[in-house]
Amino acid sequence: MFAAAVGLVFAAALLAAPKSGKRPPPREKPPAAESAADNERNAADDEEKPVRKTDREWKRLLTKKQYRVTRQRETEPQFSGKYVHTKKEGVYRCVCCGAKLFASQTKFDSGTGWPSFYAPLREKALRAAPDYSDGTPRVEVTCARCEAHLGHVFGDGPPPTGLRYCINSASLKLDEKPGKDGKPAK
Repeated sequence: MFAAAVGLVFAAALLAAPKSGKRPPPREKPPAAESAADNERNAADDEEKPVRKTDREWKRLLTKKQYRVTRQRETEPQFSGKYVHTKKEGVYRCVCCGAKLFASQTKFDSGTGWPSFYAPLREKALRAAPDYSDGTPRVEVTCARCEAHLGHVFGDGPPPTGLRYCINSASLKLDEKPGKDGKPAK
């Protein structure tokens, strides 16, 4: 029990650790060299802009199940989510705001009945907070951009992080990596 509590505290500390937030000063670049680098940076900046909506707006945009999981912090029943056994390659995004959360390469079968990942795409994409709602100490994971409930993180994951992000399928949308023909891989 103590080891589990230590693992949870470690995970919360890892996710909540303050970042410097300082950016290097802009460099002078010739206009032709700006396009690819600037497009990538602008996309990352957009991922950090908060998305706030009213309850009514969220209800209009999401299915009932997505709303209950992401906005009311419910948990899907085990083995019921569409991404539990998915092996497709791509990027898992927040179903509410589209923020990039996890890469398929970090997904693993934890045997728990929920999609599990050992690392987020970017630590800034997630927030973590203690959760005692079911009487057991654990760490809730939410989308940093829109505050959607995603699931929980535990300290019993595989290397290299030792973390297990146990995420509800209803909180995710998979952008499949295109196959050789340009269509999503099957």
